[in-house]
Amino acid sequence: MGGQDGTGTSIGSAGGTTTADAWPELRVADWQDTQATLHMWLQVVGKIRMAHAPLVNHWWQVPLYVTPRGLGTSSIPYRGGMFDLEVDVVSHRLLVRSSSGEDRTVPLRPQSVAEFHARTMAALAGLGIEAPIRPVPTEVDPAVPFAEDHHHASYDPEAVTTFWRQLVQAERVLTRFRAEFLGKVSPVHFFWGAMDLACTRFSGRPAPLHPGGAPNCADWVMQEGYSHELSSCGFWPGGGEEGAFYSYAYPEPEGYSDARVDVDGAFYSTEFRQFLLPYEAVRTAADPDAALLAFLRATYAAAAATGGWDPDLLVDPDRLAAHRRP
Repeated sequence: MGGQDGTGTSIGSAGGTTTADAWPELRVADWQDTQATLHMWLQVVGKIRMAHAPLVNHWWQVPLYVTPRGLGTSSIPYRGGMFDLEVDVVSHRLLVRSSSGEDRTVPLRPQSVAEFHARTMAALAGLGIEAPIRPVPTEVDPAVPFAEDHHHASYDPEAVTTFWRQLVQAERVLTRFRAEFLGKVSPVHFFWGAMDLACTRFSGRPAPLHPGGAPNCADWVMQEGYSHELSSCGFWPGGGEEGAFYSYAYPEPEGYSDARVDVDGAFYSTEFRQFLLPYEAVRTAADPDAALLAFLRATYAAAAATGGWDPDLLVDPDRLAAHRRP
């Protein structure tokens, strides 16, 4: 049953906000320089996690996670202890914490990628942590080494915080959608290579060898990520004036692109070979959570129907809701 949370924000039956003001507006064109710089900073942070975390299927040890203050790595094993990094966009700092009880910070402010990279490595060194990363960005072209990138140096704190607030809303709904599946499913995580929040379901069957082709990314990397048949969805700051939600299947089954997705604003993009739903269509919907869930469920249903997935992999959403009631 819906209600109020004490701040005047309407709360839906599943505990999610449904008012439009919870879904902030941020035009992609208004923060392109900052977005490009943040993308490179997040690659530095993500590569540090990658250097020490053991390989997990489909590169699940690589992404970042939405936190109550920004994006974080979660705990990273290191020798006899652990450490983590969090890009805190509330206090605008990179926080590095060690199980030794010590921490270091790097301020988030207008600075080049080269400066951020140097400061981050110095912070790790101050904690006695070695970080043997490949200091070149992936999935972008051109791929300027971090230590040589003096071009990307913008930081609009308000825009970055607003982007994080978009991710918070997306993560909430994707987490609810993730729970509706009994099979193998990824966490809701943020891939710093393409800069998107993603959640992926798997049918359990192997997939054809992926052709690769991502810029400055070895083909075998993509082949590991797409080793098994999947249906993936998420949010990225592109594909619409304010970013877009996406959904695709690999390999794409025959008839998938012709599936009916009865959600206002949703369409199949032949350019990206995936369904897209502009963020602004969700933000301005009468019930944003419901609109996004309808898109996610319909596009998965299209992948499952055309790809012959086991229908018993789904969980009844009403059953999930019932278990959340005290």
